[in-house]
Amino acid sequence: MLYSSLIRPLLFNLPAETAHDVSLKALNIGQSLGVNKLLFKAPISDPCTVMGLNFPNRVGLAAGLDKNGAYVDALANFGFGFIEVGTTTPRPQPGNPKPRMFRLPEASAVINRLGFNNEGVDKLLSNIRRRQFKGILGINIGKNFDTPVENALSDYAFNLHKVYPYADYIAVNISSPNTPNLRQLQQGDALDHLLCGLKELQGNLQKAHNKYVPLAVKIAPDLSELEIENIAQQLLKHGLDGVIATNTTISRDTVANLAHANETGGLSGAPVFARSTEVVRQLKQHLQDQIPIIAVGGILSGADALAKLDAGASLVQVYTGLVYRGGGLVREVAQAIAARKSA
Repeated sequence: MLYSSLIRPLLFNLPAETAHDVSLKALNIGQSLGVNKLLFKAPISDPCTVMGLNFPNRVGLAAGLDKNGAYVDALANFGFGFIEVGTTTPRPQPGNPKPRMFRLPEASAVINRLGFNNEGVDKLLSNIRRRQFKGILGINIGKNFDTPVENALSDYAFNLHKVYPYADYIAVNISSPNTPNLRQLQQGDALDHLLCGLKELQGNLQKAHNKYVPLAVKIAPDLSELEIENIAQQLLKHGLDGVIATNTTISRDTVANLAHANETGGLSGAPVFARSTEVVRQLKQHLQDQIPIIAVGGILSGADALAKLDAGASLVQVYTGLVYRGGGLVREVAQAIAARKSA
C-alpha cells in the first residue's frame, strides 16, 4: 500500500529511466545503513529443485533490472528465490540514445530500447564478487552491438568463460529486440551453431572448475508455433538445461492507441502476459519434462504467476510488475505459489 499510495506517484513524476536509477540507489543506501532488514519480511520458504539447483522459492528477478550486478544484496531483501543479473557484454557499451524507456500506465506496461547498456563483464564480476547474497544467482550474457551476428559465438563464449566460476546458472540472451539482428540467433543453423559451441565450452569449463553450471536460453514471444517447435528441438538436441520464456515483444496490438505505443523497443508488462504464457504452453508440449521452463512476462499478481505454472513453468521471474506493484509483489507471488502447493 505504501508503494502504490506514496512511492509510485513520486517515481512516476520522474522519467522512467531516472526513476529506475533512483530506486536502485535508494535501495543501496538503505542496505548500507541497515534499514532494509527492518523494512522487509523474511522470504517465503518454498524450496524446489530445478536445473539441479535448490531454489528457496520459485520467484526470481528477471535480467535487465540490475545489468551490472551492483544491487544484488539490496534487491535480495524483496524475498527473491533467485536473482538474475545482466545482460552483460564482453566490452562496456552505452546502449541507445536517451530517452529509451517509456511507461504506459494505462496498460501496466513499459517500452524500452536500452540496447544492453552495461559496464562490461569485468565490472559485473567485480560487483558480484563483493556480494553477501548466498542465494541462487543467474548471469545473463549477450553480445556487443557492433559484433557481427555471424561472429556472435565469440562474444557469448568469451562471457561464458568469464562468468562460469561465479554463476549458479547462465542465461543466453538471443531475444532482445534492441540489438540489431540478435533475434536471428533463434533461427535454424545460427541457433544450432551457437548452442553447439556453448555446450562444448560448458563441458570444458565443467572439467576445469569441477563444477557444472546449467545453461538456459532466453527466447522471444514473437515466434510462430513452428519456430517454437524448432527451438525446442534444438534445445533437446544440444542438452540445454533450461529455457526462459519470454523476453519483451515488438508487437503493439494490445496498446496501439496509447501514448508512447509507437516508440521502438520491447514492450513488457501486462500486454505481453497472454502471449508469453502461450509460448510457455507450447514449449511444454514439445519439451514435456525434459527441460524446465522459467516463465517471465506480465506477472503482476499471484494469479498471473499461477497461470504460468499451470502452462508448464517450473519457476517465474518478475521485472515490470515491480514498477507498478512494488517489491511487495515478490512476496505475494511466492505466497500464492506456496499456498497452491500446500492446498
